[in-house]
Amino acid sequence: MDRPGFFFCICPDAALLRSWMERELLPPLAEQARQGSSLMGGLVPASSAAPDVQTFWADEGLDRRFWDALTLLGMDGRQRVLVVRGAHLLSAEVWKKLSSALATPRPGVFPVFCMECPWEKGQPKLPAHIAKLKCLAFAEKQKWQWRSPGLDARTMRQYVQREAQALGLRMAPEALNTLSEMLIPDASAIRGVLEQLSLASADGAVDVALVRQMTEFTPDAVIFDFIRQLENGNARAVWKTLLREGDGGESLLFPLLTLMAREARLLWQMNAGEKVFVPQYVEAEKRRLAARLGVSGLSQVLEALAAAECSVKSGARTPLQAMESLVAQLSLIFGAPSR
Repeated sequence: MDRPGFFFCICPDAALLRSWMERELLPPLAEQARQGSSLMGGLVPASSAAPDVQTFWADEGLDRRFWDALTLLGMDGRQRVLVVRGAHLLSAEVWKKLSSALATPRPGVFPVFCMECPWEKGQPKLPAHIAKLKCLAFAEKQKWQWRSPGLDARTMRQYVQREAQALGLRMAPEALNTLSEMLIPDASAIRGVLEQLSLASADGAVDVALVRQMTEFTPDAVIFDFIRQLENGNARAVWKTLLREGDGGESLLFPLLTLMAREARLLWQMNAGEKVFVPQYVEAEKRRLAARLGVSGLSQVLEALAAAECSVKSGARTPLQAMESLVAQLSLIFGAPSR
């Protein structure tokens, strides 16, 4: 297969993007370079045949070093892979210059543009001057691009399982389910927790008890476990978690407001009979919770979240005071009998 002239990687998760490039994009280039070296009858050393990967950061601007690497012929015969991180931050003027340069094929140079912008409604939120680029449309037509919205509830479990296996971990099904629901959908955060589990597990076996121990050292995991305790009406575990935090849970306030608002909207949609996606292993539990709270309970949750945020931003309460009041209200709401 012929090598693409250039390539676009569009994904909001930098770690996921980097992992895909290292696994899917760069190895074929190295193999092509080795094949080219052997066709030269060994005249080109294998070390020289390996691609020269150079990384540039868009927020620092593309300096002369980049433009020289893109347009000038190399003296050593090596392929140059030019990776531009955060390419969605480049100005319209720079992209106009890039689009013109990419129109000229350069066999020894392979530019890769990483668009790490957020997604909305299944599509990347690219700046208008990039979305209209001819080179982007051409790359899409030639299949010279990879797109991924990142991780979500639909893909978390499979990704956690694959990464765990890569580290040699054997996870019990319940441990895998708990960890998948507990972690934020971020590849870097997931990798960090799995590496900690790998160190904590002597033989690679991971059970629920070990996963829960990790919450004491992993803030990303604490907040999801905390929400689960709230929803289950386990007030004792909720306050115990807050006491365990060095600041009394103050640092958890705004992450809790964001995630709890998202959770409340999801439960509202379920209660209204709308079609939503949640992992299969928690769907029944979420639907029971939505039915138990009803419109009245969910309205109270949203009111409590709004009041807590307003009290801090207006200066009426400190984050710690707002957190304690919010937890007390949510504990009563989730702990109340069915409505």
